[in-house]
Amino acid sequence: MTKIDKTLEKMRNNPRDWQLADLESIANRFGISIRRGKGSHVSFSHPFWIEILTVPVHRPLKPIYVKKFLSLLGLLQQEEV
Repeated sequence: MTKIDKTLEKMRNNPRDWQLADLESIANRFGISIRRGKGSHVSFSHPFWIEILTVPVHRPLKPIYVKKFLSLLGLLQQEEV
């Protein structure tokens, strides 16, 4: 089990108290595009996803954004199989 897998498991078990850097490191591992705008939001996108996930940069991230990121990541992992 890699470090990314352990982090994903921790996120699934407790979606609270995560930082944007955690999502970015996972996004980089899976080839997800990260776009920082001029404001206080970051967008995650991938060619296999229909929607773009926009996350406000607050510390810590709200659990709903972590859950949405994990569900979109689950869709991406299904496409890889």
